[in-house]
Order: sequence, then structure tokens, then C-alpha cells
Amino acid sequence: MRFRGLDLNLLAVFEGLMQTHSVSETARQMHLSQPAMSAALSRLRDYFGDPLLVSHGKRMYPTAFAESLSPLVRECLGGIETLLATSASFDPRSSQRLFKVIASDYVVAAVIAPLLTRLVVEAPAITVQLMSPGEQSTPLIAAGKADLMISPREFLSQDHPSELLFEEQHVVAGWSGNDLLATPLDEKRFLAAGHVAIAIGTLSNAAFADRQLTLMGKHRRIEVSASSFTTVPWLLVGTQRLAIMHERLALAAAQMFPIVYQPLPFPFPVMEELVQFHQTRAADEGLRWLRSQLRAAAIHKFYG
Repeated sequence: MRFRGLDLNLLAVFEGLMQTHSVSETARQMHLSQPAMSAALSRLRDYFGDPLLVSHGKRMYPTAFAESLSPLVRECLGGIETLLATSASFDPRSSQRLFKVIASDYVVAAVIAPLLTRLVVEAPAITVQLMSPGEQSTPLIAAGKADLMISPREFLSQDHPSELLFEEQHVVAGWSGNDLLATPLDEKRFLAAGHVAIAIGTLSNAAFADRQLTLMGKHRRIEVSASSFTTVPWLLVGTQRLAIMHERLALAAAQMFPIVYQPLPFPFPVMEELVQFHQTRAADEGLRWLRSQLRAAAIHKFYG
């Protein structure tokens, strides 16, 4: 399809080249031959009157014009995706749509897994691709390569809409044989105990619980630092360690592990989990449906 003399397929080629800075890698990702990709780059250069990518050593680098063009092309492709996604009504009973969702293993275990069990019947042909959060999460939403990101507010972008998915309390959890949890904990015993903590991503960022403890001036003794929320029960069983856990995750873990939990021995802020999506997909019926299903799953899991 052409628009003002431009083959619109070349916009996807341009976006791929700007992501990889490599003709051969973009060709591989788009399932094209390298000569076909080289020819597509040549057509782009002719149309825009600019080299777009220039070779230096063994690498290719975008020109200043290509850099300025990139966000416009990305926005255009996002608009096309929105048009295609919303051009027909969404019917979960027959849709074969792929949803790409960025969510922590805590959200997966506590909310998404129970939802997917139900959707086997209610939306049997959809596919959900789960992606771990990290430094590239926001760029993936911005580039339209992920549909939803579920996260506390501080990790979300200011450039795209978000909405509250659910609120989460935190509890103190441990092995059912842990003597510390035989009676209600006080703050002194809580802080003196050995703890399991979570460090997120390659930069080992502190999770919500530890950031809040630091702001409150409370310091616990960390014996084990893990990168996954769902590994915590394994690190508690058979030990005297404690962990601050999301209440929904503690509830789910207690159904599979000899884990018990109780309220924290001091007031603790409620955590908000929000869901973010690209601004061009705000009217996407499929994403509206999925967000409503996630909200219902969060309520059902906690109260039902």
C-alpha cells in the first residue's frame, strides 16, 4: 500500500533498522533476506533524501534526520496498530489475539495466574505473553511492543495513561514452624530477626517494602536478598527468617507452602498497583476487556 508515493511497509522496516542499527539483524527479525532488506533501506534513502544509517567500522549509526524521524514513525505505526485492533468489536469467546503484558512474578502468581485459569473457558483462543519488568519496560510500552505494564506508580512513564488496578497491603510472613510467629510480633523482634528481601532488576533496586522502611527510618537485618518475589517461600521454609510479603502473594503461597503470616507490627503504607498502556491504545476494546478482567481477578483472589 502506498501513501503519497511511500510504500507503508517501509515504515516497519525503518523502525526495525532504528532498533537494531543492523541490516542483517533487521532482516532476520522480519523474516526477509539481507538483499531484500538492503533494497528496502535504499528505497527509504531515496524517498527521504537522506542516508538514514551510515556505516562506521563494523556498526551503523543513524543520522540526525533519522533520529528526528524515529518518534514520528513510531507514533504512526502505533496509530495503525490501534486502527487494526479497534476496527472490529472484540469478542473474547472467538478472539485469537496475542496480549503482551509486563508484570512482576508477584502479580503473575497473585492475580494473572488465577485469571488465566478462568480464561481457558471464557477466552479459549487468546494468548498471553508475560514479560518480566526491567529497565526496558517503559520503552517497550512506548514502542508498542507491549500492551500493558502492571507496576507501582514510581516505575510508570509520565507520557502514557495509567489507571489503578488494585491496592495491596503488606504482611510479615514466615515458616509455620517459626517460633517468632507463634504470637503477634512486636517491632523490636521484627527488626532483630533475619529477613529475606527483594532486589529488582539488573540494578538491584529495592522493592516497595524496603523503600518504605528506609523512609520510615526502620532497618531490618537482611540475611538473604533474592531477585524474585515467588522464591521467598522457598527461602523461609525450615528457617527462622521473616519476610515482608504482599498480602495477596502470602495468601497464594500459604495454599502451597507451610507459610503463615500476620499484620506488620507497625502502620505501613498501602501499595497501589497501576496498569499502563500506550496513549494510542486507550480506546482499544481488547485492552479495555483485559484490564477489566485483571481488576475482577484481583478482587476475587483477595475476597473470594
